[in-house]
Amino acid sequence: MFGFRFIKEQPTTYLLQYSSGRLKREGRGLAFFYFAPTTSLVAIPLESVDVAFIFNQVTTDFQNVSIQGQVTYRVVEPKQLSQLLNFTLDSHGQHYINTDHEKLPQRVINLVQVLMQSMLATRSLRDTLKAADQLVKKALEDLNQAKEIKTLGLEILGLSILSIKPTPETARALEADIREQLLKEADQAIYARRNAAVEQERAIKENELNTEIAVENKNRQISEAQMDAKRAVQEKQQQLYEAEIEGKIVLEKRNQELIQLIAENLKCESDAKAYSLTVTMQALAGTEPKVLQVLAAMKMDSNQLISLAFHDLANSANKIGELNVSPDLLQSLLKKR
Repeated sequence: MFGFRFIKEQPTTYLLQYSSGRLKREGRGLAFFYFAPTTSLVAIPLESVDVAFIFNQVTTDFQNVSIQGQVTYRVVEPKQLSQLLNFTLDSHGQHYINTDHEKLPQRVINLVQVLMQSMLATRSLRDTLKAADQLVKKALEDLNQAKEIKTLGLEILGLSILSIKPTPETARALEADIREQLLKEADQAIYARRNAAVEQERAIKENELNTEIAVENKNRQISEAQMDAKRAVQEKQQQLYEAEIEGKIVLEKRNQELIQLIAENLKCESDAKAYSLTVTMQALAGTEPKVLQVLAAMKMDSNQLISLAFHDLANSANKIGELNVSPDLLQSLLKKR
């Protein structure tokens, strides 16, 4: 009404109010009434902005690569930026009067592209495909030190490279090359695995042979020990046998001496008996048989006397008509027998 307007901005917007060519107020999240015919409003967003980019670059070996990524920035000097780009709002305070606010992200992307171009000018295609982290680190350092960024009053919050892709033809060639390398590495791995298996087999065979040799040595030692033990036993048996033979020889010698002594004793005894009998016979040469019988009977016991009596009866059997022997006599004879 009557040209007066009310404006209210968010805390993430820096607002500058110019009236009659002079700065009347500035700050974050302002809210006030203003007279539209004589007031100019400049609104600069302070929130962080994510800008995606994709562009083509040429490596040092003249290969095209497509770089896709994202850069994040924010305005830290809004008043300084308002002097370089036009962020003026219309009289209603709702829209920008031109498209200068849309040029800021493109300026940042152009600066990133220039930095990438300078870095890729010294890198080959293979190095570029593997150097995403290095490119991000170097580009982020250069952006923070870039004069244009400081002049615009910006701060780079982050930079990321999502992909670095060669052309389809180059990609297929690289894939073929990498495929061949992978196949070679697979073959080498197979050969290495086979060689390792052969080495393992050889080691196992050597261990088996060493084990057999050790077993044979142990068996030989056992056989030698058994032979030594058997030899020792045989020697002991031989010694015992020899000792036994020597004992038998000594015994036989003693038996021989004993037999000789017995023979000599028997001979002496026989000689003595013969001499005694000769002397006795000579003394009894003229004696009658009855006298001899009486002398013999004097030294006989009752059994011998009874035997002699039965002998005489037998000699005179033709003269004896009847002979009675009492049971008591027979019983006594049988007991003495």
